[in-house]
Amino acid sequence: MSFTPGPSRWSDVWLATAARGISSCGDFLAASALTLALQSAGAGGLAVSGLLLAATLPLVALAPLTGRLADRVDSRLLLVVAGLAQAGTCLALAYAGHPALVIGLVALLAAGLAVTQPVLAALVPAMVRADDLPRASALNQTAGTLGALAGPALAGLLVGEFGARLPLLVDAGSYLALVAAGLLIRTRRGGRRRPEPTAAHGAHPTWRLRRDPLLVVMVGALAAVVTAVGAINVVEVFFIRETLGSSTTVYGLVTGSWTLGIVLGGWLFARLARRLTDDGVLLGAGLALLGGCCLAVLASAAVPAALLLVPIWLAGGVANGGDNVFNNLLLARRVPAADRGRAFAVFGAAVQGAGMGGFLIGGLLLEVAEPRPLVAGAGVAGLLAVAAVALPVRRAVRAERVGRPRVGDPDPAGGGGREAVAVPEAGAELATPVPSR
Repeated sequence: MSFTPGPSRWSDVWLATAARGISSCGDFLAASALTLALQSAGAGGLAVSGLLLAATLPLVALAPLTGRLADRVDSRLLLVVAGLAQAGTCLALAYAGHPALVIGLVALLAAGLAVTQPVLAALVPAMVRADDLPRASALNQTAGTLGALAGPALAGLLVGEFGARLPLLVDAGSYLALVAAGLLIRTRRGGRRRPEPTAAHGAHPTWRLRRDPLLVVMVGALAAVVTAVGAINVVEVFFIRETLGSSTTVYGLVTGSWTLGIVLGGWLFARLARRLTDDGVLLGAGLALLGGCCLAVLASAAVPAALLLVPIWLAGGVANGGDNVFNNLLLARRVPAADRGRAFAVFGAAVQGAGMGGFLIGGLLLEVAEPRPLVAGAGVAGLLAVAAVALPVRRAVRAERVGRPRVGDPDPAGGGGREAVAVPEAGAELATPVPSR
């Protein structure tokens, strides 16, 4: 993994941190505002499902392109152009009336996010020395998660008082933070700054997910569980607002409690991750935490009032945050520095693509069933998925311990050696998208 050869550029870290937090808040503010607007207007599960699919599909479909852009094109150019495009798109979205136009603009907004996510994720390690990476990563990822926490809560307040337009106008302004960061951050990647492949890479300098069986199983297991439990993302607004009879403010509070749990889980489990040097143990621990997320969803189906969801979803978020730390640490250990932008994009696309399956399932099932049994069904489906992938995970871990090179050893497949990296401290999630609930 490449780091700055001189002193750490903490001013750059703080600029990236601020941009990540503000833009993340704007992303979740817009998504929550539009979801609430649809539900309040009497739209059904298919409409909400369609909106979520529009917000997710570009992250999946464009991942092969945006990952390469993050590694090969000047990061300043990408942040400025994408930030301006997102601000303009969100401004148009605030005044769009036709549902087809709204969905198209949401997809365009997500296309910009598909560019900025891997760019920011790959920039942070280039800003600091190796010893300072844990602190820098913790600051950046915590800011993103806090933005995701504030977005739904703010949307609940603003939509209840002013409707959906004001939150979307606020979101348009939030993307200017990306433009400012792109102009002010001195550290740059891509373009002429793209790192040259090392000799260890031999004739195969480009990273491929399929060359690493442990990462293949990690991504596959996560995708399977997210697909199974992902219907909760569509069902939750109907469960909280209609079944439990709650206000938009309470909806924002409840959904924000899961995100707060992610922050707490990141700090808690990253301390444990420092002591887990075996990648197989990290993978198994992550799967167990996914099971904890599904248990929280299942338990939430039994609550009689929305506020009782807060401690349950807080616990689920803690497990979610821990799984993020373990997954991101595995990526940081096993992916060459020159391909990190593309690796983050590929990983994010797998998770988001799995989430799309959950969105579609949730939208269809809401047409024929009530929200409460669907919440319970999502939890059960997630637990069954965890049980189903446990055996492949065990086999991959066993094969890893028998034949996989240790950190720094050459890769017999020609993919380059695994570089030793600093283990992140509390909250230091090195990659991106938070797995769907």
